[in-house]
Amino acid sequence: RWFTHFYVVSVLWNGFLLIWLFQAEFLGGSFPSWIQYVHRALGRDSQNSEHFSALLVLLLLWLHNCRRLAECLWTSVFSNGVIHIVQYCFGLAYYITIGLTVLCQVPTNVRNGKELSVQICWYHIVGVMMYIWASLHQHKCLVILANLRKSKSGKVISLSHSVPFGDWFERVSCPHYFAELLIYVSMAIVLGFHNVTWWCVVMYVLFNQALAAVLCHEFYQKNFSSYPKHRKAFIPFV
Repeated sequence: RWFTHFYVVSVLWNGFLLIWLFQAEFLGGSFPSWIQYVHRALGRDSQNSEHFSALLVLLLLWLHNCRRLAECLWTSVFSNGVIHIVQYCFGLAYYITIGLTVLCQVPTNVRNGKELSVQICWYHIVGVMMYIWASLHQHKCLVILANLRKSKSGKVISLSHSVPFGDWFERVSCPHYFAELLIYVSMAIVLGFHNVTWWCVVMYVLFNQALAAVLCHEFYQKNFSSYPKHRKAFIPFV
């Protein structure tokens, strides 16, 4: 349940960055001086088409965290598990820096006062479609998990673990983690496939989610003797 704090911070912080980037892109505004300093230190020259790509990715990232915050508040039913203080601090830092990571993909000449022409490319459409598809499945899987602890009337009746069935749970133990990976891959596609920085983010998400999925998979196998043997931990058929 402490992950709720991560999403609160992300929605507020990345929403702030999104507003400033939108103003700089379309309204001829400028970033605060401290953001400009970070941008000059980490920014680079780039194609105009990447301006819109970065803006779109920051919007998708913000929407993703808005949905996750809503799910933490009104969908998920959390157990009494705890989080390590180091993991908690790292999580807060991650959701602050991830927005800056997107922002620094915008070239430094974005604030030259010129009007930006929106250039929608085929990879924007593919990436957004994949983002929507993965987001819908992630939400559906989280609803399935929450319903395991609720009665038909929606009242929470248990905090114990049960074996989930339905949707991508038929293939893997942690489809919501797999969907998280696909969401970040979709953003890499929106950035045009070639953004090395964001692919490093994708690799971090891959290893982070895979580790959590394997631990969860082993928990299911250890505690439920009839657990479906054909299910993989994280990625279908792998």
